[in-house]
Amino acid sequence: MRLDPSQEFFRCDYCKGTYTPEKNDDGVLIIGEASRLKCPVCNSFLANGVVAGHRILSCESCRGILVNMDAFVPLIQELRSRREGAAVIQDAADRKALDRRLQCPQCGRPMDTHFYEGPGNIILDDCSHCCLNWLDYGELGRIVRAPDRTCSAW
Repeated sequence: MRLDPSQEFFRCDYCKGTYTPEKNDDGVLIIGEASRLKCPVCNSFLANGVVAGHRILSCESCRGILVNMDAFVPLIQELRSRREGAAVIQDAADRKALDRRLQCPQCGRPMDTHFYEGPGNIILDDCSHCCLNWLDYGELGRIVRAPDRTCSAW
């Protein structure tokens, strides 16, 4: 079986059947191929994954995700366009998370840790050198479920 590059399922070249693994709560579909990069939080190897058609790396232990900065905004826009239900105002991010220092899985440099400027009240870790964002488990969902800035709740 191989991952169909334009879809989020595997296709068998022999029988032409398809298999779609289950997605986690953040909509991450693990495609089962391990990467050479390790999780900056728990040091497990990151697995290749797909979210809304965008390739990401995901930790199957702590369930964090590593997203290329170029794919980050289009990914958020795509997920927000699919959002069902009302927006949810999120609790404030835990300021203690600003003290955490993660190493970039790609270059090993310290990642910048800061408040995310968009909706969702999260602390974001990024490596501007490698153009990568690290999202802890649940943070992608917080961004997607948050109200737009134009919402009167802001």
